[in-house]
Amino acid sequence: MKVLLINGSPHEKGCTYTALTEVAKALEGQGVKTRIFHIGTKPVRGCIDCGACAKLHKCAFNDDVVNELIPLMQEAEGIVIGSPVYYAGPNGALCAVLDRAFYAGGGLVAFKPGAAIVSARRSGTTAAFDRLNKYFTISRMPVVSSQYWNGVHGNCPEEVLKDAEGLQTMRTIGYNMAWLIKSIKDGKQPLPQIEQRQGTNFIR
Repeated sequence: MKVLLINGSPHEKGCTYTALTEVAKALEGQGVKTRIFHIGTKPVRGCIDCGACAKLHKCAFNDDVVNELIPLMQEAEGIVIGSPVYYAGPNGALCAVLDRAFYAGGGLVAFKPGAAIVSARRSGTTAAFDRLNKYFTISRMPVVSSQYWNGVHGNCPEEVLKDAEGLQTMRTIGYNMAWLIKSIKDGKQPLPQIEQRQGTNFIR
């Protein structure tokens, strides 16, 4: 069992990483292997809706981290996405990465548990948290909850480590995700039926 944790902060070892590390430690303690993937700071393209990924099963643009990330998402049994909060939303570069990764490879992450975590100095966490959860809910992924909305507070890693409630919330995500992954694996239930996609255009 393996969970991929995506660090969507430009700071590789900043507050978001500190929160993700707490989730990872809880997962590892439950016998689940983890990998933290940092999206980095190099320029990232936005999706241009070219449709090429439907045939390629990867993004047509091959000059950033997206096509490196897609197979890691597909191999993992659970995914945790972490982001700092910028203007009450996730990091824009992370959203550009996720838009393309889920569009090109999202069909192969169905039924894998997903969780979002956010880090802020003070406010905007719930709006950013809500935005990230939409990647899971459009991809048939069970959303892993915690004991509170999944955020930590602090202006630097040292301050995050003083957020006792936030850190406990991160550990609870790890415990809950490990439990859900094991329950899915042990349940031996066939996957739910997937109907052929139907689209409705409201303006004709």
